[in-house]
Amino acid sequence: MKKMLVVLALAMVSFANAQKGSVLVMGSIEYNSQNVSNSGSETKENYFGFSPKVGYQFHENWTAGIEAGFGTAKTEFGRAEDKTNDFSLGGFLRYSKPLNQTFSAYADLGVGYQNTKHTITGTPLAGINKGDGFYVDVTPAIFINVNKGFGLNFNIGGLGYNTYNFDGNDGNGDNVKNFNFTFGKAFSVGISKNF
Repeated sequence: MKKMLVVLALAMVSFANAQKGSVLVMGSIEYNSQNVSNSGSETKENYFGFSPKVGYQFHENWTAGIEAGFGTAKTEFGRAEDKTNDFSLGGFLRYSKPLNQTFSAYADLGVGYQNTKHTITGTPLAGINKGDGFYVDVTPAIFINVNKGFGLNFNIGGLGYNTYNFDGNDGNGDNVKNFNFTFGKAFSVGISKNF
């Protein structure tokens, strides 16, 4: 089995101001692709996601703002297709603490609404399943000031809690709740500019 994973370098692109009254603009882009060939059959999987943030730094250590997320995943196996579209919208609160002139630590707390639409075509199990719910997540990170306000952001995962209430094709909805602990499992690098 051959697996390919591509995560774009724009995992965390942000422009931030380290002083009160500044505006933070930030975003992440992710793309994954995988092709699996087995006994004459082929499965193709693709995922694309985009997560922007805009915030206002109302205190030298505190920033509040809005965040969104858009994602689409598609799996093709033979004539069948499995497609999922995700959307989220919420708010975030960031606390940042300078450790010295080069390093700062920060953590984002995000809370919001999310929905998903799952569509299966080309099989006897074809149908559409829609769900909505909420999310809460905490993401710690380190900022490294490289030169004149330009810097890098590093995070290695976080904590998350998600709920979904699905409609279901049969009129009987399913409730899904999950807790994610991804410290050491996820990793992203970003670029920042302090104005």
